Amino acid sequence: MQAFSALSAQVRQYLLVTGNYWAFTLTDGALRMLVVLHFHTLGYTPLQIAALFLFYEIFGVITNLVGGYLGARLGLNRTMNIGLGMQVVALLMLAVPTAWLTIPWVMGAQALSGIAKDLNKMSAKSSIKLLVPDSQQGTLYQWVALLTGSKNALKGVGFFLGGALLALLGFTGAVLAMAALLALIWLGSLVLLKKDLGKARAKPKFRDILSKSRAVNVLSAARLFLFGARDVWFVVALPVYLSQVFGWDFWLVGGFLAAWIIGYGIVQSFAPHITGKQRGHVPDGRAAFTWALVLAGLPALIALGLAADGSEQAVLLGGLMLFGVLFAVNSSLHSYLIVSYAKEDGVSLDVGFYYMSNALGRLLGTLLSGWVFQQYGLAACLWVSSGFVLLAALISIALPRHQTPAS
Repeated sequence: MQAFSALSAQVRQYLLVTGNYWAFTLTDGALRMLVVLHFHTLGYTPLQIAALFLFYEIFGVITNLVGGYLGARLGLNRTMNIGLGMQVVALLMLAVPTAWLTIPWVMGAQALSGIAKDLNKMSAKSSIKLLVPDSQQGTLYQWVALLTGSKNALKGVGFFLGGALLALLGFTGAVLAMAALLALIWLGSLVLLKKDLGKARAKPKFRDILSKSRAVNVLSAARLFLFGARDVWFVVALPVYLSQVFGWDFWLVGGFLAAWIIGYGIVQSFAPHITGKQRGHVPDGRAAFTWALVLAGLPALIALGLAADGSEQAVLLGGLMLFGVLFAVNSSLHSYLIVSYAKEDGVSLDVGFYYMSNALGRLLGTLLSGWVFQQYGLAACLWVSSGFVLLAALISIALPRHQTPAS
């Protein structure tokens, strides 16, 4: 505790925000895996499972728009703590007898979880902008990469945790255990997080939820297709395919998805070194276009590999691990660029608008993941993924191109 007190105020707040975000992410990843696997065993079709996440993604879109406005008016500490509290309630809603777990009830719980997740994420990402001076863009890129990468690594741990808890405690026991842990984190956050963090000096109008920045709008459009390209095969299609076609059990499905997300998060943390920070510059729109273009053809190649004679498991799993590496660099670039583009006063407005597009992309990808997989199979999901990444690359051509020396 003495070592923590000796740190600068900015670093202490960064660690608190990151720890808060980590705790939430563990339960979010575990809950997603619990829902997919549990309801698959109950006989739900892939499209029905995708429908369970429909409100999660829809309310994520709304929350990022309204949440950015609330963060600017109330302070990011309050929106972050509200998100944590809502996740506890969402988990408790699922700790009911199996007969109560109807599709509308689960969709309602997922809606609450979606609001909670995006309030928490918007608050965490926006806070970093306020803890690093504008002159230190290299430091800003590094801090954003570490926050995002560590979060996604823990989300992978959450996937594995979800599969393990389902096998060990059952569905009800798993959600109760996570609700108890997150409630303790929430109480600590209420006490320790800085008051009025991110509160705008000028009270924003509700119409300010729509970004007036061309760079933010272009990046948001690219983000929509980038994350739609991941979720179109990741959310429903892949776990159900691994279970149905390869015959994997809960431990193996959760373990692979966990390894994918953990590797993805580790690469995100090192993205500044991959994209040239050590050579004295931080990325711009040109880098976003180039890395998206590199990624665009990979899902199509995996789909072609599945149709050819050979080891289907090696092609699919190896290809998707490579996709994770390239996708991590793209995602980290975007996460830095939005924080860099956002205006400092009322930063959550721009960040909230951007993550609204992120949530819209996830919504589109989730729906397509269930429908395209059910109708046409996993290979079709991968072809859609390639098309989406190509669209993200083409949109990125319009991003600002400049080089800012890294500090």
